[in-house]
Amino acid sequence: MLSFTGSRLDRADHVRADAERLAGYMNWKARLLALDGLMPSLDDDGRLAWGTLADAAEDAELCFLGLDEGKACFAAVPPRGDASPRMANPQLWSLMATLQPDDLALYGGARSLTDWHARHRFCAQCGGDTVLAKGGWQRNCTQCGANHFPRTDPVTIMLVEHDDRLMLGRGLGWPEGRFSALAGFVEPGESIEEAVAREVLEEAGVRVRDVTYIASQPWPFPSQLMIGCHSHSDSDELTIDETEMAEIHWYTREQVKAALDGDGPFVAPPPHAIAHHLLHWWAKR
Repeated sequence: MLSFTGSRLDRADHVRADAERLAGYMNWKARLLALDGLMPSLDDDGRLAWGTLADAAEDAELCFLGLDEGKACFAAVPPRGDASPRMANPQLWSLMATLQPDDLALYGGARSLTDWHARHRFCAQCGGDTVLAKGGWQRNCTQCGANHFPRTDPVTIMLVEHDDRLMLGRGLGWPEGRFSALAGFVEPGESIEEAVAREVLEEAGVRVRDVTYIASQPWPFPSQLMIGCHSHSDSDELTIDETEMAEIHWYTREQVKAALDGDGPFVAPPPHAIAHHLLHWWAKR
């Protein structure tokens, strides 16, 4: 199972769409996810810590996360969102590595949702104040009435294969030796296949064909959907975009397997990243 997938919560749209029904769940049985800003808090067993709605600040905006065995689960919107680079918080990565898969999925969803609210307190249409609606799955402008919804940005992350070798790159600012699959945001007016082809051509100067889908993963930094793909190239000649990439190289299947075992020519992506699973998928073909 990919990290950040497999949440145990029932999102219960029938509850969040009905204000009166949702209010009925906001009682002493309801649970509040314990967050320090956007950081998870853990209990003595290493699981996500929970409190009650009484632990929320009086003016807190509460997002309804869903139902867990009939109990309503909420998370409070923090004062501010996270504008720092995703690799800038080693404490967070350390905590995430200890969470059980279902807790990690629940935390990832809560983080994406509450972070979006913290960064969208004003209307993109008129600049007016917005307020939480539909249990936290919408914000409404108090001035022009526009409705705003939590966004998810699609990102293609792709394996490029040529002559039984795989193209992997190291982005600018990455640690020395750390390589991964190329990736990029899907732009307006593009299909997934077109985004894969464009990104690889832009970053590596290589044209690809036969793009196929492998798997997807939500990525809450801040809120992407990583769309894992595989493609083929008829050429291994590289023209690297040095404004984005520090290095790009081709690696054999044996080299990829060795890296995944921790003894290869590069450092493989961490297990919670979809790139790690894509490399495993390719290595076993």
